Amino acid sequence: MIIVNNIKLNIEQPKEQAIAVAVKKLKLSKGEISKAFVHKMSVDARNGVKFVYSVGVHLADEKRENDFVGRDKDITVKQKQPLVIEKGDKLMENRPVICGIGPAGLFCALVLARQGFRPVVLEQGEDVDSRTRTVREFENTARLNISSNIQFGEGGAGTFSDGKLTTRIGDSRCEFVTDTLVEFGAPEEIKHIAKPHIGTDLLVNVIKNIRNEIIRLGGEVHFCTKLTDVNIKNGRVCSVVTSDGDIETDLLVMATGHSARDTFLMLKDKALVMEAKPFSVGVRIESLQTEIDKGLYHSLAGHPALPKGEYQLSHNTKGRGVYTFCMCPGGNVVAAASEENTVVVNGMSLHARDGRNANSAVVVSVTPDDFNGDFTRAIEFQRQLEKKAFAMGGKNYKAPAQTVDNFLNGKAGLNIKRVTPTYPIGVAECDMAELFPDHITRDLKNALPAMNRKLNGFAADDSVLTGVETRTSSPVRIIRGEDYQSNIKGIYPCGEGAGYAGGIMSAAVDGVRIAQQICSEYTVKN
Repeated sequence: MIIVNNIKLNIEQPKEQAIAVAVKKLKLSKGEISKAFVHKMSVDARNGVKFVYSVGVHLADEKRENDFVGRDKDITVKQKQPLVIEKGDKLMENRPVICGIGPAGLFCALVLARQGFRPVVLEQGEDVDSRTRTVREFENTARLNISSNIQFGEGGAGTFSDGKLTTRIGDSRCEFVTDTLVEFGAPEEIKHIAKPHIGTDLLVNVIKNIRNEIIRLGGEVHFCTKLTDVNIKNGRVCSVVTSDGDIETDLLVMATGHSARDTFLMLKDKALVMEAKPFSVGVRIESLQTEIDKGLYHSLAGHPALPKGEYQLSHNTKGRGVYTFCMCPGGNVVAAASEENTVVVNGMSLHARDGRNANSAVVVSVTPDDFNGDFTRAIEFQRQLEKKAFAMGGKNYKAPAQTVDNFLNGKAGLNIKRVTPTYPIGVAECDMAELFPDHITRDLKNALPAMNRKLNGFAADDSVLTGVETRTSSPVRIIRGEDYQSNIKGIYPCGEGAGYAGGIMSAAVDGVRIAQQICSEYTVKN
């Protein structure tokens, strides 16, 4: 495929015009082209608002495509890279076990199932339909299920955070993940927009379809089944203990997600080599989506051709980064606690992104040095913030909240005007300075005005801060070698919880990577 990049059009021009520009630049006749289409589209709002297109072109004579290599800086030639599965020769005596059915576990299981390995998947939470009902019950009644919630259950934490697929990794497996999501029901547009998202409302059906395919191919998925122990013999896993009994296995893929704190401690007791890794803590900020659109698109805000405005902001202060994370246009703040008597917030959007508010995390980086490299201290730091947020909210799962003007001026409480908090259980007025260590409060106070200068309306006086955001990524990394195994053979740390991903796409890619490694080592009986 030939890709013509950097085609800029005003927002009134149709996408067909971008295709015409690409064909003209390639100096091709109609008969020489088998297919031309929009490959990617993004919005450039830096100097006026324009759409920026990349156009893909397939030639009738595919061999001629290489003639365009190096012809122009905006022309590239890309060969589709199929997923390569190497075949091992070591006989797998017992079926592989995968702990967790978030993006990493789901994609690892799918690839293994397609290769005949019939994986057994363990998930302490519920299937996605039951889980959705449980989450709604928590929002309505403040009765928390610690095994099935926004953190735990089919699809992982990403199920309730918009289904954003943006990633910084440049791995060819990303295309496989995207194609697979579309194959199982995601909108085709995720292949072509620069910042793809599925939306929580559509993602749930995609997840179910993949799970059903795993089962159709001979795999098993056990919901409400918790991994409680790992049995090791001669330095190698030989079986796992679950809440429903023991399972003999030759290998265990640990794809637990970033909130499986008790599992991390169990693995530490088994002498797995683990370390603290960087993560971040902070708040959710809610702003009017129309103000974000105005700040990005100016006089063109509200134009029907433009997507909902998205942002990614950062500010450095004395060595610590402050940045926005998991931005949800037209979305809601959600109740993401997974332990009793704690409050945790996250954000989500539906596919339409048609809510009144925009929200994102605004978080401050913390490092392993803050905890002397001890991941158990890092977990306890998260937990103490969550407990304090619970107490500040009134000990009833309401979340502490404060408007930006009051936070910056050292005044407790909410000065509600245009922005209404969306946290579903309700909010309690507070002073965020009482929640965080002094240096985090100071960094947030320095960063918010600076970020608002970059994007007017982001931190307006009546924007609402809700706490506490602690689950930006795993505080733990389970060390793995070049063979992707831990120091205990047969255990494959995988995905975000193990410290090797950050978001749906990179977690899914790591799941595929682990499956490829397993396939390259093992074979199964016919």
